[in-house]
Amino acid sequence: MIRTVEPPAHVSAPVLAAYGYCETVTGQQARNFAYGIRLLPASKRRAMSALYAFSRRVDDIGDGALADDVKTARLEDTRSLLTRIREGAVDEDDTDPVAVALTHAARVFPIPLGGLDELIDGVQMDVRGETYETWDDLKVYCRCVAGAIGRLSLGVFGTEPGARGAERAPEYADTLGLALQLTNILRDIREDAQGGRTYLPADDLAKFGCTAGFAGPTPPEGSDFAGLVHFEVRRARALFAEGYRLLPLLDRRSGACVAAMAGIYRRLLDRIERDPGAVLRGRVSLPGREKAYVAVRGLSGLDARHMTRRTVRRRA
Repeated sequence: MIRTVEPPAHVSAPVLAAYGYCETVTGQQARNFAYGIRLLPASKRRAMSALYAFSRRVDDIGDGALADDVKTARLEDTRSLLTRIREGAVDEDDTDPVAVALTHAARVFPIPLGGLDELIDGVQMDVRGETYETWDDLKVYCRCVAGAIGRLSLGVFGTEPGARGAERAPEYADTLGLALQLTNILRDIREDAQGGRTYLPADDLAKFGCTAGFAGPTPPEGSDFAGLVHFEVRRARALFAEGYRLLPLLDRRSGACVAAMAGIYRRLLDRIERDPGAVLRGRVSLPGREKAYVAVRGLSGLDARHMTRRTVRRRA
């Protein structure tokens, strides 16, 4: 069982300022994530913002225009900073607010910071330009860049005391991360192709005649692009179904946060399924009012109760 540690009553002004910086980064650059974490109590929301801000720094290095050798060097510098954070060697007056905030969060909550090492490993795969032959190969990458984030987040959320099956919470968090990442990959097919990246497994591309890639607004000639997308959507739905077993193991507000973030991505998946070609014409997104509805639904506990009933039926 992963129990949440109660935060200390007092947080110093420098640490609060560092958290404030992380919350600003999160609000500006992670709309979907920000919709979810606003449902958390302040201490958990701040810790999640610190995790996001550090993760964003890593992602920005990988996605930037620097030469690959410079990216590699900066990723290693970031890994060295993570070592200092892990060792508690970052002072409150340090000039790096992300490091200050994450150091404090890791003291308050049992965050498995090794997950951020995995994230750096995953971004290094991007820098090397790795491609993936099979789904099993792609899962390794997805676990680094998304499954690890699920496990890190679980360190902040904790599990409900006495929750049946709580020992499997890290597994479910990891699987839910895979579901979110596969949805991201489908949504960003064209953008990634224009950046010279292909994530979908080569086996799947060949099966549906899509090995020519997706640089344009139309599918490759003679391909079954819709078939490819529907195939990957089914895979993502299976991951969501398994990952949603996490919800009944969390307290109400943590469960609401997860349900809101996952619910937004599930609705994106619904849109992609209805119109597969949309991902080649532009970026598929949800309007703010729909995200707000998903957040309210998560806070009400509807998704958690729904998934609990489904889990009970499967086990019966």
